Amino acid sequence: MTPVELSRTVLHAVRRAVDEGELAVAVLPERVVVAPPGPGGCGDYATNVALQLSRPAGQPAPAVAELLRTRLLRADGISDVVVTGPGFLNISLDGGADARLARLVRDILRAGPRYGHSDTLAGQTVELHAAHDARAVVLMDAVARVLRSQGARPRLTCAGPPEDAWVRILGVPSDIPSDIPAGTGTGTDAPLRPIPAPADPTPLGRDAARWALLHPAPHDRPHIGDSRSEQHLAQRETNPLFRVRYAHARTRALLRNAADLGFTPEPGPLTPEPGPLTPEPSPLTSESDGPLTPEGDGPVTADGEAQGLIQLLADHPRVLAATAAHRAPDRLARHLVAVADALAPLLPSVLPLGDEKPSAAHRARLALAEAAGTVLAGGLSLLGIDAPEHL
Repeated sequence: MTPVELSRTVLHAVRRAVDEGELAVAVLPERVVVAPPGPGGCGDYATNVALQLSRPAGQPAPAVAELLRTRLLRADGISDVVVTGPGFLNISLDGGADARLARLVRDILRAGPRYGHSDTLAGQTVELHAAHDARAVVLMDAVARVLRSQGARPRLTCAGPPEDAWVRILGVPSDIPSDIPAGTGTGTDAPLRPIPAPADPTPLGRDAARWALLHPAPHDRPHIGDSRSEQHLAQRETNPLFRVRYAHARTRALLRNAADLGFTPEPGPLTPEPGPLTPEPSPLTSESDGPLTPEGDGPVTADGEAQGLIQLLADHPRVLAATAAHRAPDRLARHLVAVADALAPLLPSVLPLGDEKPSAAHRARLALAEAAGTVLAGGLSLLGIDAPEHL
C-alpha cells in the first residue's frame, strides 16, 4: 500500500464514520496527510486527522482516533493501528511476520534509547514526596525519570535534605527541596514509603545499590546487609543485574565484531531463504559468548526462541507507561531481565561461523540484537544505572 492509497483508506474510514452517524462533521477534509511517525510514534505511517476532526466533531481527539482505529483495523493491507500522544493514529501496514519484525526493529533503532518514550502525560505536573530514607529517595528519582520519559513534569520533595552520600554515590539529585507541603500540583501522589533497606546501600556503589533498591517491589525488603548482599556485585548468572548488563555488552561486542567482518545490521527475516546452498545450522558456540549462551543452540527463527524476545521488545512502550502510571520501577527492572534472558539464545547465531559468509539472515539477527541492546541501555538509564559497552 502506497502513502496515497493509505491516505485514501483513512479518508474512506472518516466518511463511513460520518455516514453512519458516529462522527458529526459538516465538512470533510479533502485529503488526509500521512507521514512517517515522529518521536513517540510507531509503525509505518502516522496521521493527525483525529486532531483535525476533534473540534468540528465535538469529541476529544483520542475518542475520534479510537473510533477511526477500529475502522482502519478492518481495512485490507493494515496490520495494526496504535493511538499515541494527543490522538495521533500510527498505522502499520500488513506484510507478514518478517515485515512486522523489520518495522519493529527499525522503530527501535530510529528512536534509540528513547524507544518507548511518549508525550502521553505532556502538560501534567506530578508531585512526588519521599520519606527521608535512601530507598525512598532513589525510588522517587527513578519514578521521576520514567515520568519524564512519558512527558510529565515531576516535582520532587523530601522529608529532609538528601544525605551527601546519597547524592555522591547513589546519584540522587542534590537539589530536592525538603519540608515543602505536597498538594499544589495537578497530580499529587501519596508519599513514597517503600520498606527501607535493612543496611546502608552505599558500599555497593551506585549501579549495584540502585538495582538492589529498585528491583524488588516497594513492599518487598531489599537484600542488603545480609548473606545475599554480595550477589549484587557478582559477575555470574545468579545476579540479574549482571545478566542485563552482560547482554547489553554482548550486543555492542557483536556490532564491533561484525564491523571487523565487513557487515552491518539490516532488519529483515531471521532465517535464510531455503535453497540448495543454505548451510545447515551449526551446533557450535563461541567460547566468548560467555555463561549466558546455552550450548547446542542453532539459529533462532521468528516463530521459535526469538518470538519471545520480539514480543518483549514490542511491549517495551507499554511497560514504560505502566511503570509511570503505577510509580513502580520494579516493573521496568523485571522487564529488562526478561529481555536479557530472551536475548541469550539469539547471540550464538548472529555472527557467521567458520567459513560461512555473512548473509541477510546474519544482518537481520545483528539488527535484532542491536535493538534489544538499545532497549536494555534505555531502560537501565531510566533506572539511573550505567550500561557499559565492555564488561
